[in-house]
Amino acid sequence: MAKSTSNAPLTPAVLHILLALSTEERHGYGIMKQVESDSEGKVNMGPGTLYGSIGRMIEAGLIRESNKKIDPEMDDERRIYYKITGLGQKALTAELQRYRKVVAVAKQKRLSPSTVAYGT
Repeated sequence: MAKSTSNAPLTPAVLHILLALSTEERHGYGIMKQVESDSEGKVNMGPGTLYGSIGRMIEAGLIRESNKKIDPEMDDERRIYYKITGLGQKALTAELQRYRKVVAVAKQKRLSPSTVAYGT
């Protein structure tokens, strides 16, 4: 039985995968390309990180394999598509709410990236 992880903070990889799957079902390569696009090239997720995360996310009930099997553009029936589950959507919503609260605190303190120097 999958444990409820909808309130636990997400790792960056899991967050990016959920964001990529929030709008449509995708196969692994499609997820990697969407993460790269969403992050404007700042996050390049390799296959090890992607498929390791996918395995843990399936086990946790955040995503599942979809019934969709063929990408018409790629025409490769071996591709496995993934979709976000209700629990995954709750986890994504909770994580985005955490980020909103952090941004609100930063705004309240009138902080911006140029006024905060980490590690100095």
